[in-house]
Amino acid sequence: MTPDFRHVETNGVTLRVAVKGEGPLVLFVHGFPESWYSWRHQLEAVAAAGFTAAALDVRGYGGSDRPQAVEAYDMETITRDIAGVAEALQPDAPAIVVGHDWGAPLAWNSALLFPDRFKAVAGLSVPYIPPGDKPAIQVFREFFTARGLFFYQVYFQDQGPPEAELEADPAAIIRKFYYAISGDAPDGTWPVDKKHGDTLLHRLPEPDMPLPWLSEEDVAYYASQFEHSGFRGPLNRYRNHERDHAFLTQLDDHKIYQPSLFIGGTRDLVLKMFPGDPVEMMKPNLPGLRAAHLLEGCGHWTQQERADEVNALLIDWLATL
Repeated sequence: MTPDFRHVETNGVTLRVAVKGEGPLVLFVHGFPESWYSWRHQLEAVAAAGFTAAALDVRGYGGSDRPQAVEAYDMETITRDIAGVAEALQPDAPAIVVGHDWGAPLAWNSALLFPDRFKAVAGLSVPYIPPGDKPAIQVFREFFTARGLFFYQVYFQDQGPPEAELEADPAAIIRKFYYAISGDAPDGTWPVDKKHGDTLLHRLPEPDMPLPWLSEEDVAYYASQFEHSGFRGPLNRYRNHERDHAFLTQLDDHKIYQPSLFIGGTRDLVLKMFPGDPVEMMKPNLPGLRAAHLLEGCGHWTQQERADEVNALLIDWLATL
């Protein structure tokens, strides 16, 4: 059943939000390169469980406004967007926020910055990590670029060439990028030996479609959204590491005290970027962590690859709040 699309004016922009159901608000935040549509399976299940399930197009994506300025996509600004959407959809009570990929840091930090607006938070794929001694992009450059290796977030720093590559064929981006870091791809599909100066799609294979969790129709919908929005806004999120670091390091306390949940996949390359156990690493800064689940064999696209498992874990957690 098609969700109800609403347009929320907040924080100087208009954001499109897909809404289903009635009850306490659960607000879903997608990552890159995604859409409200990434949460299509969760909207149905969470609404059926007695909640208002809402998934926004983050600014820059799909049916939402897409400012041009890089600084329009920093953490401070987008968390204000998310808080504003929650306020508009449920003004009389705090919401629950759930994020995946880039949406996970956005959700974690929305809960951190707006504790009165969000009573609980869940992150998929990306653990909660307070800011370190230096911006993440500096760490990436030291680890990858200084050794002559490609790293996608460094590649995304240059304005123009990444947009041109991604906008040339959005459907190919979705197929190849999604497959390469999914649980379906054999080990080694994402090449770790690419050189600095290579492009994102270089050496990413064309998968046999459909994937078990991604149909040709799904790819066509995603592609249609990026044909409309372009990729500048999505890429601008990656261009704010220094600004985000400066903002977040000003905070006195980086602990998130609300009830929280983490869901990841054992084959998610994101988790392999962290030394040690990512769940143990989170615990000191998530005193409200109720549960952490690592889905065996699941890759990066957690809620799409394992929709039924994620839905069951989310609904069980929501019932405790």
